[in-house]
Amino acid sequence: MSHITLVKGREKSLLRKHPWIFSRAIAELNGKPKSGETIDVYSAKGEWLAKAAYSPQSQIRARVWSFEQTETIDFDFFVRKIKAAKAMREQLISSVSNAYRLIAGESDGIPGLTLDLYNNVIVGQFLSAGVEFHKQTIVKALNQVFPDMAIYERSDVAVRKKEGLSQTTGWLSGQADSKVWITENGLKILVDIEQGHKTGFYLDQRDNRQIAAQYCQNKQVLNCFSYTGTFGLYALQAGADKVTNVDVSDTALNTASLQYAENGFNDKFEQVNADVFKLLRQYKEQDIQFDVIVLDPPKFAENKGQVIRACRGYKDINMLALQLLKPGGTLLTFSCSGLVDADLFQKVVADAAVDAGVNAQIIQKLTQAKDHPISLNYPEAFYLKGLVVKKAV
Repeated sequence: MSHITLVKGREKSLLRKHPWIFSRAIAELNGKPKSGETIDVYSAKGEWLAKAAYSPQSQIRARVWSFEQTETIDFDFFVRKIKAAKAMREQLISSVSNAYRLIAGESDGIPGLTLDLYNNVIVGQFLSAGVEFHKQTIVKALNQVFPDMAIYERSDVAVRKKEGLSQTTGWLSGQADSKVWITENGLKILVDIEQGHKTGFYLDQRDNRQIAAQYCQNKQVLNCFSYTGTFGLYALQAGADKVTNVDVSDTALNTASLQYAENGFNDKFEQVNADVFKLLRQYKEQDIQFDVIVLDPPKFAENKGQVIRACRGYKDINMLALQLLKPGGTLLTFSCSGLVDADLFQKVVADAAVDAGVNAQIIQKLTQAKDHPISLNYPEAFYLKGLVVKKAV
């Protein structure tokens, strides 16, 4: 088997079981491994450290499969990983939803793989050379663990280019309707697995949607960057007087309307196709206020060079939202940019409150749902941060 030898001192992260090996940490490559092929990893002293998937075009040159020298990366390996992940999710999620994140990449020991289960369909994103190399084996393992599930691929993401991979979508096993109804905390939700964002839906906000609903009874709710309006759906279930969903996609807003009708909420909502930044300024000029505002924007920072600009964006929308809140109102604000850490995000929101000229308190901190675990040896898995902020009366 091909192997790599690390630069002296670069074994420290592996000894702490971190799964990434960057190109600059490699002193020597022995052999000619194919993209995604399994290689051994040795320290500068010749000590065996791990088995990893080799990625010749990525800055993350290898991703660790196992720290056990006798473990083989084969069909049985993936079956074990998938079964363990399934058991954990079913224990945590099965009572509230028939949809969950089945595999969260490195946190579940399969680097670069995202698998989301929606009722009778599994949607996968194969984001690294290693899981691309083993794709058919992974599909076979899924077929064994979930014999009645169809499997659809949504590997249409730019990050694959960094791995030397082209974007691809399509059915990998079986076939089903591309629009899947799921249930979540008693609500019916429509997921478009072919055209929707990511794998079709944001499962990571499940717990936060339920938390947000606690503040919405008899309230006027503004749901910004609403996508298919699920925060608003929870708000109406909790007895909100009115929900305003704001998004730039008519398709997403139309899906929201379908969901609201399916759940018996035929009124008490409006769908607004608009740029959130512009609309918040317009509302400010018109002196329109809300009891509850949800800010759940897309990722603002894709790389370190975009962090400063991202913080400006977060500060801007949070300042406007705080000004639009009625006294005593509630802001639920989020960042899914992994490069903007929790402390920095809190500072940005605090600065926004100063610029807005309002007094406010953080009454709760939020994070990603339980089926998006954060492995202790892979802190990068923590990406979703949220704050529940109360404006002073």
